[in-house]
Amino acid sequence: MSVQEVSLRSTVGGITVEGQLHTLSVWFILALRLMMGLAFLQAGMSKLLGDGFSAAGYLANAPAANGSPFADLFITMSQMPWFMDFVNIAVPWGQLFIGLGLLVGCLTRLAAFWGAFMMVLFYFGNWDIAHGYINGDFAYMLVFVSVAAFGAGRILGLDAYIEQYDIGGQPLVERYPWMRYILG
Repeated sequence: MSVQEVSLRSTVGGITVEGQLHTLSVWFILALRLMMGLAFLQAGMSKLLGDGFSAAGYLANAPAANGSPFADLFITMSQMPWFMDFVNIAVPWGQLFIGLGLLVGCLTRLAAFWGAFMMVLFYFGNWDIAHGYINGDFAYMLVFVSVAAFGAGRILGLDAYIEQYDIGGQPLVERYPWMRYILG
């Protein structure tokens, strides 16, 4: 195994940060992708194979009980039948497809985006700041962002192959650069 370091540099808002990745970093990025993939696959499967998933009781009660700053929004959502029909399908199927996408490394950035979005909603729904503002939901959201930022789908994932798929003599992501935002 060769030990090689890769330099990273980024400037945002006039502030530049630099760092070096060790070659073992790729294994940790892969582990994060697989961990979140398995967690979401299991969560989706348990809801789909259970006795019938409904988010109505949770939305109507939990955020208000735990002091969420968005409790009124969650209660309003729980009182809209059409929205509850959507949520009761979107949450379990979304978790299943996010999990599958991450496990096989396909449409990884798209899956990570929706996973992070769900975790933001769970963070405010499960509001508990008794031990600080950082909890598991917040940490999982950051893991999803990291998976997307590092292009984890290119590491033993299908995205590496999809990105190079030949279309008219060009790799897919060269012909359609916007695909980089959902692959990788």
